[in-house]
Amino acid sequence: MKEYCGVVGISGHKNASQLAYLALYALQHRGEESAGIVSFDGKKVHLHKGMGLVGDLFKEPDLKKLKGSIAIGHVRYSTTGSSTIKNVQPLLINHKKGFIAVAHNGNLTNSVALRNELEDNGSILQTTMDSELIVHFLVRDHKNNYREKVRPIVSRMEGAYSFVIMINDAIYAMRDPHGFRPLCIGKLDGTYIVASETCALDMLQAEYLRDVEPGEIVILDKNGLTSFKAPQQTNHAFCIFEYIYFSRPDSNIFTKSVYLTRKNLGRTLAKEHPIDADMVMPIPDSGTYAALGYAEESHIPLEMGFVRNHYIGRTFIQPSQLIRDFKVKVKLNPIRDVLKGKRVVIVEDSIVRGTTSKGRVRALRQAGVKEIHMRVSCPPLISPCFYGIDFPTKKELVASHHTVEEIKNFIGVDSLKYLSLDGMLNSMMLPREEFCTACFTGKYPTTICKPPSKKALEKTRCAGLDIK
Repeated sequence: MKEYCGVVGISGHKNASQLAYLALYALQHRGEESAGIVSFDGKKVHLHKGMGLVGDLFKEPDLKKLKGSIAIGHVRYSTTGSSTIKNVQPLLINHKKGFIAVAHNGNLTNSVALRNELEDNGSILQTTMDSELIVHFLVRDHKNNYREKVRPIVSRMEGAYSFVIMINDAIYAMRDPHGFRPLCIGKLDGTYIVASETCALDMLQAEYLRDVEPGEIVILDKNGLTSFKAPQQTNHAFCIFEYIYFSRPDSNIFTKSVYLTRKNLGRTLAKEHPIDADMVMPIPDSGTYAALGYAEESHIPLEMGFVRNHYIGRTFIQPSQLIRDFKVKVKLNPIRDVLKGKRVVIVEDSIVRGTTSKGRVRALRQAGVKEIHMRVSCPPLISPCFYGIDFPTKKELVASHHTVEEIKNFIGVDSLKYLSLDGMLNSMMLPREEFCTACFTGKYPTTICKPPSKKALEKTRCAGLDIK
């Protein structure tokens, strides 16, 4: 499972690009594939972006060239659009009335229909990103006031989106009416900041003001901060996986603490599925806080049975089968003296395909563990996500076509238990009706257009098909 994207916008600071750089560092966990920053100095727009990590892409000379008091930034993992340099964001377009730069977190579920509409009306699209669509709709709109140009976009776009758009000397931050993806507002002296997570505000020592509300459009410019709500309003559908896996534990997402929520998940998991064991151990890092809650509730000691190699990321090169077989050992190494002869509860945040968990269990067996009981801090994943998480088909989800008993045998544990849907929702610090749980239930909060095959892409017209 992989993260999707992180966005940031800075308005009113003489070193806006440097603040954006630091914020992207804090948001690196949301996308390790590529990164970019666009800034504007009042006369000229500046851009630096590329494939790779923030720290590798931006050196001091690069940041010095990104002049201006306004900037937006982006870190990306591609859930829509291929992994090529032309798809790296922010997407920057120059036109006769200035420029538009777009950074996007999420997935549009009606992108095929929008793409077809634009091409039928003569637009030539240069990328496969959802983000390019918004640029074309803005440029095509003949209104002179960009506030009026941006307003109708919310009703055109369907699915999950948190957009940060720089149009000349102003930043427009908008969140879809369901509020799938997080987006918050902060302030540092006279500088306004928008970012995907509050950990980016903490990095800048900025004050958290509030979240961008679902369906809200916030404008940051020389007049400070103004906002308005788009006419389309609907029920909230916050992505519950932000709490389970994606967000940093030191962030507040949808106004509530990720750290405390994960501990709640672990406590509820211990109540639903207790076990007699010698120790509880997490799978670092996202399983750590649920394991802490499990240990506290069950009164079983917490031990760090795995040590993580923090220098191994998604860019780990696997040129041969020999190296691929050692991937798990390179990333997580068991501590034999802690584990040998013990009955162990291992706490996972989720199981997607099961192959990674199987490798970890094998490593624990080799370290001499007597019993392995796996507890998972969410229900089984049975349905694909169309809102920005990288499991787009059922065949990639082991729980969609196997029973819990079959998964237990495949992974090789002595017992396997998942947190119930009710248990997960009751562990949240917000009302249960606020969340999207489609990956656990198959009930989607929006109409989903089935993605076409590559061969059929040019001929497809999506009329709002329900997922079957």
